[in-house]
Amino acid sequence: MVPPKISLLKLTQGQTIKELYERYQVIQDMLVPLKDLGESLQVFDKELKLFPLWLCPFKLYAWPGMVHPEGGQDEMYVDIGAYGTPKQPHFSTIPSTKKLEAFVMKKKGFQMLYADSYLSRDDFRRMFDHTLYDCLRKSLDCEKAFPEVYGKVNRKVRD
Repeated sequence: MVPPKISLLKLTQGQTIKELYERYQVIQDMLVPLKDLGESLQVFDKELKLFPLWLCPFKLYAWPGMVHPEGGQDEMYVDIGAYGTPKQPHFSTIPSTKKLEAFVMKKKGFQMLYADSYLSRDDFRRMFDHTLYDCLRKSLDCEKAFPEVYGKVNRKVRD
């Protein structure tokens, strides 16, 4: 058997399981510039106390789209994945994730779109470049037919 897709698991969970996961589990991936890895690990440790963390180098190309490095140059990033039960005594999913999201935004990083996001719509649009996305949605007349990507990843909009 192959590992199940996280997005499928999320869609098929009952309410009790969703609440337990939200309270005691974290499934997050954040993409940060390599130059900020040390500070990023400190922030993840402070908020989560979760080990091991997944670290995967990633070359982010300066191509058009929602995810690209600032400045128009290709740049090395690192995917920091946190999966499991945080050991931080004061861990609380929403406030802890919001702190991680704010840090990653400050570092010009990105949150993976399959992870739960608690970003406001404005912050989401600041994190992800919507220039090409908005142009395509308008030119293909998708604005009323399909929800925006924000509505697919933000729990408040999705539930």
